[in-house]
Amino acid sequence: MIANTAAYHFTSIADPDALCATLLARATTADLRGTVLVAGEGINLFLAGPEAGIDAFYAALREDPRFADLRVKTSYSRMQPFARLKAKVKPEIISFRIDDGQPLAYPRAPSVDPATVQRWLRQGHDDAGKPVVMLDTRNTQEIAYGTFQDALVLPITKFTDLPEALAPHREALRDSTVVSFCTGGIRCEKAALWMRNDGMDNVLQLDGGILGYFEAVGGEGYEGRCFVFDERVALDADLKPLVDAPAG
Repeated sequence: MIANTAAYHFTSIADPDALCATLLARATTADLRGTVLVAGEGINLFLAGPEAGIDAFYAALREDPRFADLRVKTSYSRMQPFARLKAKVKPEIISFRIDDGQPLAYPRAPSVDPATVQRWLRQGHDDAGKPVVMLDTRNTQEIAYGTFQDALVLPITKFTDLPEALAPHREALRDSTVVSFCTGGIRCEKAALWMRNDGMDNVLQLDGGILGYFEAVGGEGYEGRCFVFDERVALDADLKPLVDAPAG
């Protein structure tokens, strides 16, 4: 079986080029494929390969104090979902291009864990009795495969479209607890930070995103699958791929 991993971490990187070269070399040695993104604000990884190689790669990465607390989401497939290994240095590990949504400049926006979200959705309100609105920060291609039941979805094709698309809904969200979410947490982390800095103090981020929710509590309250940007296409609540190669 192939181990498929997704991980990101916001931390200051003084020399992104050097770190990118190091991670590329380690991933190559471990026979991994996927994408390594490095920026001054941190790293964003999508890597797949033999479990021993995956374990070795992340063990070495966590020896760096900056990444000691790195969270890795893992699922399995029969096929290798990536055609090759790529490593890039970018201005941001997820492009948002809004100063008030940059995690290194501000404390992390408050988060809510999957079990609490599951309970809120089940009871129909948060612990203070306020309605809960799940805000999808992904694009329409992803949303077509599935999202949380009754989630607020926006007509965006890229993450940088979110502020404009959200504008018409802000007044209606004023008296709700808004939980922003995305695939693995990176976009909803920036989105929640920007929204709170822009006056929406009723916004939380879903810790770990959809994949973290599936991993922790399953698919209750979620309809369909979670789109992923590789040849698996989408994962169900058991983290099984929509598309996989036959065994052997």
